[in-house]
Amino acid sequence: MKPVMIVLMGGQGVGKGTFSAMLKDLHEYVHIEMGGILRTLPKESEIAQIMARGELVPDEKILQLIQSKIPTNKDIILDGFPRTMDQAKWLITNYADIFNIHVIYLDVPEEIMISRIQKRIREGGGRQDDANEEAIKKRLNTFWKVTVPVINWLSTVKEIKFSDVDVTGDVNDNFARIREALNI
Repeated sequence: MKPVMIVLMGGQGVGKGTFSAMLKDLHEYVHIEMGGILRTLPKESEIAQIMARGELVPDEKILQLIQSKIPTNKDIILDGFPRTMDQAKWLITNYADIFNIHVIYLDVPEEIMISRIQKRIREGGGRQDDANEEAIKKRLNTFWKVTVPVINWLSTVKEIKFSDVDVTGDVNDNFARIREALNI
């Protein structure tokens, strides 16, 4: 049996990190959080400066990083990848034969994303660029223009399973819907 690859997708503040942690409590998934990997890079690095402006890191840099992190013999959760069409096509081309891929789109309206980001800031958490309103707006704009078309395309790919899960409510109810979509 092929290992499982759960791909959590959605805009900022939808709960990708929260639900990844909850899934890891159920099973020994390898959690690959692209944003976390990128944020560990030195602040003066080219990638860190690109992210600080709220822009997407070029695909070739992302693909090199992600490929080095994906074990092909374990169940994994991808969090924050893919974000672009080229990344998504690369993922399907290189991993659909190796993994049972299940994309979960964590679906919430933008006003809830913003509210959750602001809550993270108030509670002393979140990312460094969460406090920068312009960076937040740019990240959300990029999500709608770049990543939503990727999500729409992935919903049509026959080699994978795709689920659109409404996560506007209570975290436990949301997680129950995710588990139902994953059949776990």
